[in-house]
Amino acid sequence: MAEHAVVAEDEVDLSRRKFLTRATIATGTVGAVFATVPFIESWSPSESARAQGIPATLDLSKIEPGQMTTAVWRRSPIYVVRRTEEMIARIAGHDALLKDPNSENSIQPPYAHNALRSRSSEFLVLVGTCTHLGCLPKQRFGAGELYPSWPGGFFCPCHGSRFDLAGRVFSGSPASTNLVVPPYQYPNEHTLVIGADEKGVA
Repeated sequence: MAEHAVVAEDEVDLSRRKFLTRATIATGTVGAVFATVPFIESWSPSESARAQGIPATLDLSKIEPGQMTTAVWRRSPIYVVRRTEEMIARIAGHDALLKDPNSENSIQPPYAHNALRSRSSEFLVLVGTCTHLGCLPKQRFGAGELYPSWPGGFFCPCHGSRFDLAGRVFSGSPASTNLVVPPYQYPNEHTLVIGADEKGVA
């Protein structure tokens, strides 16, 4: 009878050991998973890293001719305008009315240091903050929309700075320089990458 009791106790102890072993393994596995999550998340760019300039990608095929869309790069709005032939034609002819017609004192990559301030005539890419005090200029693309000789462009509602369809500032505006052109590239005909070019990530 005593022998039978010892055997029963051994079986109970063995059963308990198995249960405790399984529970320990399960707890360790769950702990390992929770420990792994932050490690895996560390592979992804943090919010601060993204703010430092992770490139932004835009599908150009979704922008209609004559329209503008806004992307975000380095927490700044980026204006992307798909200019029509008629809009492009209105960029010429008013250089004498501009503060920096040749963009000598303004910021743009070398490939945008031209009359259109862009890689291609069709798409204009600008940092959408006024170079006066950082307000957001509004699109006023229609000829004569602000006044009879207005060629189209951008108007800052805060202090009245005016920019043409290449982002060049008009004389008489509080802003002293043209709108900034960020680094960008076209990996294919339908894709714009803002914040990266041949030199790498800006």
